Amino acid sequence: MSDIATVVFTPTGLRGEFPVGTSVLQAAQQLGVDLESSCGGRGVCGRCQVMHSVGEFPKHGITSLAEHLTPPTEREEGKNNEVLRHGRRLGCSARILGDMVVDVPSDSQIHKQHIVKEATAVEIDHDPAVKLFTVQVPPPNMDEPQSDLRRVQQMLLDQHQVQAISTDLSVLQALQPALDGAERQLTVAVYHDTEDQNQIIAVWPGTKERVYGLAVDLGSTTVAAHLCDLTSLDVVSSSSVMNPQIRFGEDLMSRVSYVMMNEGGDREMTQAVRQAFNEMAKDAAGKAGIELEDILELTVVCNPIMHHLFLGIDPTPLGSAPFALATDRPVTVRSAELEIHLHPQARCFVLPCIAGHIGADTAGVILAERPDQADEITLIVDVGTNAEVVLGNKDRLLAASSPTGPAFEGAQISCGQRAAAGAIERVRIDPVTLEPRFKVIGCDLWSDDPEFTIQTRKIGISGVCGSGIIEVLAELFLAGVIDSDGVIDPAMAEKSPRIVPNGRTFSYVLYEGAKTLSITQNDVRAIQLAKAALYAGTQLLLDHMGISKVDRISLAGAFGSHIDVKYAMVLGLIPDCDLQKVGPVGNAAGTGARIALLDRSKRNEIEQVLRRVEKIETATEAKFQDHFVQSMAFPHLTDQFVELAKEVQLPERRVVNAAGGSRGAGRGRRRVRRAS
Repeated sequence: MSDIATVVFTPTGLRGEFPVGTSVLQAAQQLGVDLESSCGGRGVCGRCQVMHSVGEFPKHGITSLAEHLTPPTEREEGKNNEVLRHGRRLGCSARILGDMVVDVPSDSQIHKQHIVKEATAVEIDHDPAVKLFTVQVPPPNMDEPQSDLRRVQQMLLDQHQVQAISTDLSVLQALQPALDGAERQLTVAVYHDTEDQNQIIAVWPGTKERVYGLAVDLGSTTVAAHLCDLTSLDVVSSSSVMNPQIRFGEDLMSRVSYVMMNEGGDREMTQAVRQAFNEMAKDAAGKAGIELEDILELTVVCNPIMHHLFLGIDPTPLGSAPFALATDRPVTVRSAELEIHLHPQARCFVLPCIAGHIGADTAGVILAERPDQADEITLIVDVGTNAEVVLGNKDRLLAASSPTGPAFEGAQISCGQRAAAGAIERVRIDPVTLEPRFKVIGCDLWSDDPEFTIQTRKIGISGVCGSGIIEVLAELFLAGVIDSDGVIDPAMAEKSPRIVPNGRTFSYVLYEGAKTLSITQNDVRAIQLAKAALYAGTQLLLDHMGISKVDRISLAGAFGSHIDVKYAMVLGLIPDCDLQKVGPVGNAAGTGARIALLDRSKRNEIEQVLRRVEKIETATEAKFQDHFVQSMAFPHLTDQFVELAKEVQLPERRVVNAAGGSRGAGRGRRRVRRAS
């Protein structure tokens, strides 16, 4: 075994080489990994909890074996109930013996993930699949020897015009005790599925006024749930967590690879994500002051790979052409079968996927935004680790998915981090001096405010999240520091000390403090690759639609809600459009899950809409690579951004040469934006 081990920390992707015997905490501290420890590594606080990910990780080029980490110490054994649950270890006690992948759970991070997927206000018709009916059941008698179940069914029909044709053994077991408990007055929960096969799924003595449902957006990076009152339709609480599957791979194909390389890997990921559901349900119920047994239904939207892993279906067919789904129909199953602990008879409804790379989350977006009912040609972009794109109107709808990766969320960026307190989220750069000013999550002041240092003393400045990365790159491009091809201009070092050599390339120093934050050439490339994939996918849809311009652009998802649309267009994440008709629409996928929860008629309706959605598979489209190459440029190699030019003065296209000079249009002068 080598004396040096390679260690990769997830979800940040930071990696380094360390002498065998180094503690995981020491390795994390040397790399700047966000791992909490308040006792100086003495094993007292128990906060530096990590998880050793075991298996083959081809993306990282690492085989992470169980024997590559020292066995639990007496100190850890002494904290058995707290530390070693779910395979966790103390970073200060666990020592590195070989190459490994180490996951830092969100509750072990100093700067907790800032997951923002609020419930969007939307009008929803009241027609949940689970409804409550109170009936007065006649007592049995010798003249009419009907069973109690038949009497309940008859009262539902007579008093509420509801025909409940079936029930389960657990309901039968509870029926007569419930009738005895309140002088034969009974509250019955009836589940009406989309085919009108009504079932009695729960009974309570007397009157029960409220039951609840959980609408969940299962993303590859974050999972968000909204607890809804099925009587009032109100969102009574929300809960969100990082998707624990990140430790198996940040992007979807990495997770499929993990399953291919590691026997039982799919079961590991299924168990991890279902546990996250249980944690969120418990958290949401606690916030609302209700019992888990009061939750009778769960609706879920997710991408195809999350869909298969959540349901316990092998995802590997989705890893290669023809990307075959196990099913493109909605799935209804008892939550208990998925090991999700709600009411014993609670149902789980998963919206249908559209194609191998276009999932139920896109179905949720369409259900929330209803482009199929609009006259305008609308482009809807749900930006995430995988970006889903929908284009069309009432006459025609197309959909595609683009593999953008996690760069937009701060991963794979040298100074990047996911959104958390202390992360830079807004950036402005003076085009003359190249001096920056910025805002961080957790503070409303700009960095040039005299009170900024005082107000950020506790939270610190820890990195740059996705919205901040978009803005700093766009500002550097507009200021002429980065050329159209994404090269940091070495000549700018003469203009500002913030442009510094970094090997054979240059970097821009955004912040100097306890931790220096710089934008490197590799960072620029990572964003170029992500935005080119997104733009190329969009362009394919435009090609198939036979148009060159859209009327409106809607940005869905948490990232789409927090980026400045002007800067997104400057970099070429989205095509040219009137900026007044570009804007965020919130967590549309989650809204779709909520609509499906509260209005069962929409379940059948969205299934009908999806049947006419044209699926464009970017992985097999010949033109995708051509579009991708042209989309690498800022904002694009050939497309003219006429509408954007009305708001922003874009630099002339120029190419930086190796000697630090540049070539440009006309006399090579660089234009900068107008002062705003």
